[in-house]
Order: sequence, then C-alpha cells, then structure tokens
Amino acid sequence: MQQPDVIRSLREALKHSPDNIPLRLHLAQTLLAHGMPAEAEQECRDALVQRPQEPALEVGLARAFIDQGKATAALVLLEELVKRQACPPEAFVMHARLLVARGEVRAAVAQYKLGVEREPAVADRTLEEQLGIGDEFREQEVHDGRVREGYEPSAAGPEIERPAISFADVGGMESVKEEIRIKIIHPLANPELFRAYGKAVGGGILMYGPPGCGKTHLARATAGEIKAGFISVGIADVLDMWVGTSERNLRDLFANARRSAPCVLFFDEVDALGARRSDMIKSGGRQLINQFLAELDGVGASNEGVLILAATNSPWHLDPAFRRPGRFDRVLFVPPPDGTAREQILRILCRGKPTSGIDHAAVAKKTADFSGADLKAVVDKAIEVKLHESLKKGTPQPLATADLMSAASSLRPTTKEWFATARNHALYANEGGAYDDVLRYLGVKR
Repeated sequence: MQQPDVIRSLREALKHSPDNIPLRLHLAQTLLAHGMPAEAEQECRDALVQRPQEPALEVGLARAFIDQGKATAALVLLEELVKRQACPPEAFVMHARLLVARGEVRAAVAQYKLGVEREPAVADRTLEEQLGIGDEFREQEVHDGRVREGYEPSAAGPEIERPAISFADVGGMESVKEEIRIKIIHPLANPELFRAYGKAVGGGILMYGPPGCGKTHLARATAGEIKAGFISVGIADVLDMWVGTSERNLRDLFANARRSAPCVLFFDEVDALGARRSDMIKSGGRQLINQFLAELDGVGASNEGVLILAATNSPWHLDPAFRRPGRFDRVLFVPPPDGTAREQILRILCRGKPTSGIDHAAVAKKTADFSGADLKAVVDKAIEVKLHESLKKGTPQPLATADLMSAASSLRPTTKEWFATARNHALYANEGGAYDDVLRYLGVKR
C-alpha cells in the first residue's frame, strides 16, 4: 500500500532529525489516523527507548494496541499510566473504555470521572451512555450540581475482612512494625492507660515507598495482629460520577468502620483520593478532599477504635493537609527488604512447597534491591520451571537453590525506577525533611 504524502514527508524529516520526539509522536498519530496502527506502535516504541515513560508516547502506544485488538497489552500499559500524577486526561477515558469492555463498570466510572475532572474536553457521550450516566451528568456539571433524584451507588462498599495473617507472616520491616505497635497496637491493648494521658485509641499512619514492598500486606497483617476487622478501600470504592456521591461513599466507609470498631480502614493509592487541591481545576475533587479531612478529624462522629492506614507510591502528590496532627501524623517509609528480610520473605514464599535444601541466605544475597513482589516473581518463575519438569517426569520435583538463583538472574528489581523519582523529590522538594528517610536509604547527604 502506497504511503500518503504526509507520512512520507514525516519519515523523510525524521531521517534528518531521528531524535526529534515530538516529530516522531506526530508521525505515530498520523499513522493512527490513516489506519496504520502497527507502524504507529513501532514509532512509539522507538521513541520510548529515547524517552522512557513519556505520557504522550504511552497514550499513543495504547491507542495503537487498541486499534490492533491488543486490549490486554493496552490495559496493562494504561493501568500503570493512570497511577502517575502526570497522566494525560485522555488516558483515564481510554482506561474506562477498556474496563467497560471487561464488565468492570464501577471502576470505569471512577476512571472516567478522573479524566473529565482534569479536562472536560475529553468527555465522551457514547461512553457516558454505556456507563449509564447520559446527559444529566453534563447538565449537573455545568449548572447547579444537582444529583439525579433517587440515584443510588451501583455497588455496595467493600466487605469487612477478618485477616488470618499477623506480623509473623510479614518478613522484615521491623522498624515499621514497631511504629505501628506504638501508634495502633499498644493503645488498643492498653486503652485505659492511654486515655489517662488523653490519647485516643485510633489515628492514622501513612506508608510510602516503592511499589511491591508489602504496604498492603502489612496493613492486612496489622488487622490480623489485633484481631480487628479490615476494610480495604480502592479508588473505585469511593469515586463516582454523580456530584456528591463520592463524598457519600467516603462517609459511608468511615461509618461502617466506626460501627465495626476495632477496625483497620486501609486506603490504597490514597494520593488518587487526596491529591493536592492546588493541582485541581474543578471543585469536585476539592470537595472530596474536604470530606476526607473531615472524616479523619472525626467531625460529627468519633473515630475511637478506627485505625486508619494508607499507602501511596507518590507521597509528594498528597495534599499537605493530610499530614497535620490527628490525621496521617505518622509518615513511614517502607523500603525494599534488606538481606535478612529478603531471607525471611523467601522462607515464607517457599513454605508448604516441595523443596530440597534451599540456601535462602544465598538467594537473598543475589536479590539486592528486590521488592517483596519481585521476590514472589522469582519464586513463581522457579516454580513454573519445576512444574514443567514434574509434568515430564510424573512426580513433583523439589525446588532447589539453583532454581531460585536462575530465576533471580533473569529478573531485575523494579524499585530502581521509583528511587530515581523519589531522589529528586527528596533533594529538591523536601519540605520539613519529609523524605529524609529516602536520602538516608540512598546514602545521599543534603
């Protein structure tokens, strides 16, 4: 098929300026417009080699995937992209379309709302109809903020769990565990002593660090340690398209936790619910943050016995008001596990599996900078190899040190990219020494 003149001209221009990222992006977009997604995919990939994690290029790559019917590849890419503060608004809408196709309507509504709140121009009437929100949403945004009469949330909130795990099931992180004991476990075990000093049973802890280092697992183990209920809250459990409903969802979550006290209320990716108000164009997000702060303060209802934990990979995007006393006044850095912790995690991961004299310490030494999730990937990969061997031989083949070493050699730690970003914030946007723990971990002096 003969290429259109505009595409030939762009390709010719790139020969003279191969490192021109905007020009290559323009070519990719032109290729998409002319129904050539495979070529557009290649252009985006080539540009991403020069400029990794460039949002506009990743959006172009996701579009190329979608146009080729590679929905899973597009979903994986967008799921990472929408977690970043610099995510383009259209990426949220694309993510919403893919979620609708998978039947995850509630999550799609939350993603669509995030995109439209950042940039109203990305609104899609066809998608709104699929989400069941129609023209009324557009009218309520433009006019007086009315909620549709009789509207109810599309799904119930998250269930209360009773975790069976405890701190014994969490490898390492002893300093973080001790902080949680001081803030949460000791007050619950000795309520009268703490009340004598005017200290209520409850409060908030914010955990931050690279993804996959066990923040969610630790929160669940905290609930198991004190035999308390556990409510895990994601953005899809709170955000809703209709004005006022997100605030009501949040209020209902806190009310449910108060009724079930003692209860651990855990907010994952809390920066998505509590982003800096100064970064917001529309008022809807600010109202949600104000509601969140009011619930943390216990305005109108006591939070006695409600233990609030939150996790984020991007604490620098969280509104500073969340860190005031009485809210998330303990901010804990959760680093990748050290050598001893990695050894403990590997022992836990290998527990109950056929093994043969594994030298966990040697594998731990081989996996410096690996997160807990990375270590799980090591074990999973080694198990896959052993399963193939077992199927051929007809009997279970035990995991050995060499199997784990081989799997570890084929993987790379995912934490390094996070530290590259965190280091810049810790050096140049470290108000009040909030990220000094990151610098200490990296061995960097201010």
